[in-house]
Amino acid sequence: MSINADNNVRPEYDKVIQDIADYVLNYKVDSTEAIDTARNCLIDSLGCGLLALKYKECTKHLGPLFGNIKFPKGSRVPGTNFSLDPIKAAWDIGCIIRWLDYNDTWLAAEWGHPSDNLGAILSLSDHLSQVKTSKGESPLLMGDVLELMVKAHEIQGVLALENSYNRVGLDHVILVRIASTAISSLLLGCNREQTMSALSHAWVDGSSLRTYRHAPNAGSRKSWAAGDASSRGVRLADIALRGEMGIPSALTAKQWGFYDVSYNKTNKDQKLKNLEDSQFKFKQKYQSYVMENILFKIKFPAEFHAQTAVEAAVILHDKVKDRIKEIKKIKLKSQESAIRIISKVGKLMNEADRDHCIQYMVAVGLLFGDLKADYYENDFHKSNPDIDWLRDKMEISEDKRYTKEYLEPEKRSIANSIQVFFNDGTKTDEVVIEYPVGHRRRRKEGIPLLEEKFFNSLNTCFSSDHSKKIFDLCLDPDKLKNLSVDRFMEMFVK
Repeated sequence: MSINADNNVRPEYDKVIQDIADYVLNYKVDSTEAIDTARNCLIDSLGCGLLALKYKECTKHLGPLFGNIKFPKGSRVPGTNFSLDPIKAAWDIGCIIRWLDYNDTWLAAEWGHPSDNLGAILSLSDHLSQVKTSKGESPLLMGDVLELMVKAHEIQGVLALENSYNRVGLDHVILVRIASTAISSLLLGCNREQTMSALSHAWVDGSSLRTYRHAPNAGSRKSWAAGDASSRGVRLADIALRGEMGIPSALTAKQWGFYDVSYNKTNKDQKLKNLEDSQFKFKQKYQSYVMENILFKIKFPAEFHAQTAVEAAVILHDKVKDRIKEIKKIKLKSQESAIRIISKVGKLMNEADRDHCIQYMVAVGLLFGDLKADYYENDFHKSNPDIDWLRDKMEISEDKRYTKEYLEPEKRSIANSIQVFFNDGTKTDEVVIEYPVGHRRRRKEGIPLLEEKFFNSLNTCFSSDHSKKIFDLCLDPDKLKNLSVDRFMEMFVK
């Protein structure tokens, strides 16, 4: 046999691809906690989407690609009158949910926001339900949507538990594309072979580079990247359903596969990883763990690693508000992940730059005792020079215990501490917050606040009577589960 020829024996699908396909096609969600958390996740995500409609930088992206074309039995985009093809609707829904960096979060070796997958889930479920109803068939129910959410969260989150994509320079929306592809395949009725084909194409796509989340390039792409990934999942599932062949060793193929091309180098020094670290690792099977442990952003529209820092800053507000110009330094202790992703100095160029700067968010909390989406806007920043003055006073350092407990499965803390020092030698107490209000350990405190956040978001878009109607429905688990998806989405038409 020639040594100058590749062996063209077509392999079995990579085990990672097989495992995802088998989970999404066969697993029955039986966790009551996961389903109820999914309901809270649904209302929170939709609320975040409605709040985003206030911002023209977001709404300029929405609607049909060309003209005012209405798609028959089209997918509705909440808070608008758009009726779009499911691919563009997935883009739009994902975009609005993610725009304000206010939806749920998953923190592990990789970070991310699994509710981003609602773009694919809601768009396809709405369209398919309308089609089924028109044929006299039973539509999909919101209970189905909640189960799909659990599965999407699980796929994205388990892939993130032990595997860091950011450390090889890739963005976490790759996991949105994978999860959305899997869920879309299920919704469209793909068989196992077709589902694996779709997933293989999702891996072959590679990923967005993480550079748009970091200095000096942080910008608004981070707000629509998830919608883009979710819509791609719908498209790839459709391609596979049409009979397109898959790429079985999309991950493991030597030289050309995802592992060798995109995952086998460290990000900073570009050294090759050892063999063990150059492929994905898994400590647990896909079940419902991720949804049960999901993190909600309840108090502040802030990158999640900063949630506890902002909470600490707000606590300190009353102690420092009358002594701002007396501040000598501010000590901020954090976890390694926060320092790597959101610690930055220098001029902040745009809203996205500011909501990914822990120093900016802490400064706003100290100055105003709150942090709102409007506080990232250019005019607000320009009119409050004390924000940057305080940023220059900050010293940020890693607390090794915070980093350690951040990764411990039984804790999964996201700790920050702040202490303010004054020119006269006095200082505040050190305020330590280890678990944000949206953490599983603070669910009892957090859920009423999450419901309030949702109700307030409804009122920004609909009449008080209609807002109350939606709110009451969403807080009744049985009524919500048994409502058809098309009727549910109709309630959100503006």
